[in-house]
Amino acid sequence: MKTSYLALALLSPFAVAAQTPTSTLAPPPATSSAPVTIYGTVDAGLVGEGACANACAHSKLDSGVETGSRLGFSGRESLGDDTSAVFTLEEGIQNDTGKADQNGRLFGRQAFVGLDSAHLGALTLGRQYNLQYQVLVDVADPFKGGLAGTATNLMGYSVMRYDNSIKYVTPSSHGWSAAALYSFGESPNSSATNRAYGASLGYADGPVNVSVAHQRKDNPGDFSSGDNVVDQSASNTLVAANFKVGVATAYAAFGRDKGVGSSPWDASNPYGALVLATPSNDSRDMLAGLSLPVGATTFMASYIHKDDRSILNQDADQLAVGMTYALSRRTDFYAAVAKIHNKNGAGYTVGNATSAGHGDRAINAGIRLSF
Repeated sequence: MKTSYLALALLSPFAVAAQTPTSTLAPPPATSSAPVTIYGTVDAGLVGEGACANACAHSKLDSGVETGSRLGFSGRESLGDDTSAVFTLEEGIQNDTGKADQNGRLFGRQAFVGLDSAHLGALTLGRQYNLQYQVLVDVADPFKGGLAGTATNLMGYSVMRYDNSIKYVTPSSHGWSAAALYSFGESPNSSATNRAYGASLGYADGPVNVSVAHQRKDNPGDFSSGDNVVDQSASNTLVAANFKVGVATAYAAFGRDKGVGSSPWDASNPYGALVLATPSNDSRDMLAGLSLPVGATTFMASYIHKDDRSILNQDADQLAVGMTYALSRRTDFYAAVAKIHNKNGAGYTVGNATSAGHGDRAINAGIRLSF
């Protein structure tokens, strides 16, 4: 099995090249087909923002408040010997305007292909999620990276996905699993520019779910090329856990962030633009949260403290509460409110699953349907 798996990984590019037609007008008929799943989410909500330093809409209709709206295609084809070829193409959609999300990318949310084996794990190549981000939203955050209370307002590295990446995920064994990712920077001037790498280790069994993740993004300037000469390299480490306590789930996390841009920031954001141009380069993050299902309703709450260790000492605290109400298995109504207390001129903003936000407080309510 190991031999055939390695051979497939090495020979598949040549096999694909051999089957590629020389003319795009009349491709040869397919000799086999893989089941393809079409799926998606449509999410729209009302967002109210407050305490914007400069002009902002204050109230608006937004897309992807709880989770990003999307249209996706995924497939799996059995290759024998317990190995399957897999792919995912997922487009982000701004359904309030009909435009593509992720700066207009066709498949900006995910785009990868690879091999998956129940015994050897999964190896995938393409545009994929940052492992540290996955641990933050899947393990640490009761808001799961969405609504006004998302932990990404204060915690972790701001890049959710990496292009040109290779990811390997081990099979789960006795509750343990691990993953590793490497992203090629593909700069024409330096192999180190924009490259990234990371790893995660997790244990999930019964009421316990614990993970640790680390990511490193390299962005050294190349003075000879005219590229960005400011080193915005970032290193983020996160320890996250959630525990079932009766019907409730308790959440806790601790993060360590080093480097310029290692904390969430957006230099184009009108709120606190001067502060955001020089973001924290050394901080510690702490999160405590709770989710409680009551019938069809799930209540969520979290508190996050960012301890800025830089010379400016720009700490911040976020308090958030929210709820979702399941109208059906695929449709839910949601509402949330969050407030950030910025200290010493810090400029963190309350966003949601797809927006960075423009003020230090926000309230949202909407509906999400998945298919």
